[in-house]
Amino acid sequence: MGNRLFQEAQRYVEIAENANSAGKQEAISHAKNALSSAYANSTRAEQAQLAELQAKLDQYSTE
Repeated sequence: MGNRLFQEAQRYVEIAENANSAGKQEAISHAKNALSSAYANSTRAEQAQLAELQAKLDQYSTE
């Protein structure tokens, strides 16, 4: 099945990516929390992917 927290983080980053301007900041906040939780409970390979997701999220934060 995989790491539930990792999958949740991926989903929240995707939601933030597709959020409209009104809900973008809230979506980014949820995604950051999910990434933080997932990072502590993931393998090194998952952590590398989470770092990529974090970089994407940082890009959305500056738009």
